Amino acid sequence: MSNRQQSVRVAVVQAASVIMEREASTEKAVSLTLEAGAKGANIVVFPEAFIPAYPRGLAFGTAVGSRSPAGRKDWLRYWENAVPVPSETTERLAAAASKAGVYLVIGVIERDAEASGGTLYCSVLFFAPDGTLLGKHRKLKPTGAERLIWGEGDGSTLPVFDTPYGKIGALICWENYMPLARTALYAKGVQLYIAPTADARDSWQATIRHIAVEGRCFVISCNQYVNKAMYPTDLACYDELAAAPEEMCPGGSAVVGPLGDYIQGPVYGKEELLLAELDLRDVAYSRFDFDVVGHYARPDVFQLVVNEKKQETVTWRT
Repeated sequence: MSNRQQSVRVAVVQAASVIMEREASTEKAVSLTLEAGAKGANIVVFPEAFIPAYPRGLAFGTAVGSRSPAGRKDWLRYWENAVPVPSETTERLAAAASKAGVYLVIGVIERDAEASGGTLYCSVLFFAPDGTLLGKHRKLKPTGAERLIWGEGDGSTLPVFDTPYGKIGALICWENYMPLARTALYAKGVQLYIAPTADARDSWQATIRHIAVEGRCFVISCNQYVNKAMYPTDLACYDELAAAPEEMCPGGSAVVGPLGDYIQGPVYGKEELLLAELDLRDVAYSRFDFDVVGHYARPDVFQLVVNEKKQETVTWRT
């Protein structure tokens, strides 16, 4: 990559979706992207599932062996507000990235536009400063009850993109607990490791600091700040939130350097735009004594095979 820069300003957007509303969530994302660009950001990162929501606390009327009509109604609303890729929504996000002059990395719930259309994926979209949709990553393994509403991605969406600010890639939330998935990104040379999440626990902070030290990379972790009052009260299964705390997700967004030290955050208890100035030389500086896929690797003992072929349900032969 020519025109390699030695530093980058990253904006981490700790904000809530307009829950279950694709258009309003997109408008909020556009506004915050432009704000970050005006503050000199080169890369803008949004949380997991920002458009149209991470539906924390909802069970969609499910129990083992049954689904309720009310739950199906809420899931249909979620589906209708999900994001086809490409679509008018991705065009608006691309235009915002172009106007702000930033790389935009944003979590969306993607509606499958390639096959039946009946499956949703938790995805991250990557946009370039010229508005190009560079690609996407689909979450490989939804966690727990997420498996009721999202499908599984495959190895065909594990990109790492070379930019003037280094190589960027992403794993979503608890994918980051998958050592082999992390290794795949390390092997692609990731330097700006983006970790959109819905996890606000202390253990998540330990995770992102470990990844930074393990990968000798910057880790940019972005979570939402959400309270119960932000949920639409006309959800058919709104009563599922009765026992939920008023503060549904306190945040915890942070930027960590390649030796595991906080550069920004973690920030809790509010929506906030975090700005971090990163010296990209710190990646090489940190790898003097540890390079997990370089001089500290033992390929004679351990090897990882990654299947990046798109998996097809039906193969047509003529």
